[in-house]
Amino acid sequence: MTKLLENKNIRLRALEPEDIDTLYTWENDTELWEYGASITPFSRFVIKEYLIDSKQDIYQNKQLRLMIELKESGGTIGTIDLYDFEPLHHRAGIGILIDKKYRRQGYGLQTLSIIKDYCFDFLKMKQLYAFIPEKNQKSIELFQKADYKQSGILKDWLSSKNGFENVLVMQKFNDLTSKKCKTK
Repeated sequence: MTKLLENKNIRLRALEPEDIDTLYTWENDTELWEYGASITPFSRFVIKEYLIDSKQDIYQNKQLRLMIELKESGGTIGTIDLYDFEPLHHRAGIGILIDKKYRRQGYGLQTLSIIKDYCFDFLKMKQLYAFIPEKNQKSIELFQKADYKQSGILKDWLSSKNGFENVLVMQKFNDLTSKKCKTK
């Protein structure tokens, strides 16, 4: 029997104080800022406070960040976030980061599968959604492989050095709840 939040290769685990340097590196990678909302660097102090204050209760915080860890080596290779959790509407946004050294090895797809099972089977959510910049083709391909479907485009959504960029809205529905909750 597979345990919740893991498969044979990876596990998703709570944040630990030892993650401060890894998070510091990822949060301050300016190449990634164009894909998110960061516009300034994070200090180690701010990240430490975040780790201390993080209760890891998705119902209380409306978000959950988990670290992606290789089971064999124990090395941390990425992070996955559930954000804007809406328990009434049974949905959450999802974001994923895989460290550059571990991309294109199947870990992102495995992580999306594990978190989908957690959200749909354990939390009984109806849907997950992702906002992906139109130029981030690798991320779009990853979510398509995980059976997310494009449901819309947010025009001129992100400001960039080249002007404004579109963002794709990708959704994945829980087939079991979708059958129970037919819309008119």
